[in-house]
Amino acid sequence: MSLGSFIKKQFIDVLQWNEENDGVLAWRFPMQDFEIQNGAILNVRESQMALFVNEGKIADVFGPGTHKLTTNTLPVLTNLKNWDKFFDSPFKSDVYFFSTRVQTGRKWGTPQPITIRDADFDMIRVRAFGMYSYRVADPRLFFTEISGTRDVYTRDEVEDQLRGILLATMATSLGTAKVAFLDMAANQALMAQQVKGDLYAAFARYGVGLDEFNVASVSLPEELQAALDERISAGMKGGLSGEKMSGFTQFQVASSIPLAAQNEGGLAGIGAGLGAGAMLGHAMAQGMSGSMIPQVPPAPTAPLQPTMPEVDPIEERLLKLKGLLDKGLISEDDYNSTKTELLKKLIG
Repeated sequence: MSLGSFIKKQFIDVLQWNEENDGVLAWRFPMQDFEIQNGAILNVRESQMALFVNEGKIADVFGPGTHKLTTNTLPVLTNLKNWDKFFDSPFKSDVYFFSTRVQTGRKWGTPQPITIRDADFDMIRVRAFGMYSYRVADPRLFFTEISGTRDVYTRDEVEDQLRGILLATMATSLGTAKVAFLDMAANQALMAQQVKGDLYAAFARYGVGLDEFNVASVSLPEELQAALDERISAGMKGGLSGEKMSGFTQFQVASSIPLAAQNEGGLAGIGAGLGAGAMLGHAMAQGMSGSMIPQVPPAPTAPLQPTMPEVDPIEERLLKLKGLLDKGLISEDDYNSTKTELLKKLIG
């Protein structure tokens, strides 16, 4: 290389990142045709780290501080370049800066309910929402697993990937925790602690450190919440004391009876012509046989009224006849003659 062409080359004396744009987690120093001058200064601010990559291979990593770039401070790069002595000429490598600041107040949520097994309700779908904080903890892993060789890698891009990891880990954590939904909703701090432990390990595989994780709310989809409210209002607590929610199914069958009665033809009208009436009756019989259907005690039987002795028609006529005499409606002669005739018939 002639002296003129060497002078025309442009050299870099200081490498640094001012983080002009918020939300950027990884930034490649613009090299283009520039080369790094031997003895150049690398400024890495607090909450930053710098990574040297030579021909696709990760070389040296620098933490916060001011570093003079020589073969002594670039041992891995020196080995990759096979420099057997202090290099005098400029060199060219890709330099990436990473922001290690904690990204606080990041919201997470389940856009679709997560289906899990529950100790009380068998299979349920749960929605949850909360906040979390994270940071770039290992630039090597973050570079190889997520950001790669892009010029800029933003917070929004990494969170698109973290969201999938978060939801998958949460589903696994909740599914294996065997914590009833009612206990889970009542103690969200314990739920957050359980998920955070599993999530911490999942994030670490990508060079991301989980700083904080909390659960703000846990809820059921509207249709399940309405069914739960109905169950609670019915006072059916047996399923929560040990038995599972098979009783809840029985309750739903029982609840369908008044609705069916409103249909034309009553219960028999449901599924008429399709043979469904017998199936519904069988399901109702099974539902009604469960322990969770409130047992109504039999109504007390009314005490038996003393039976009046059977009255002979002739005796009844005599009584009426005496009543007519007492009221003065017939004479005593009429009374006596008629009485004589009736007594003959009674005595025979």
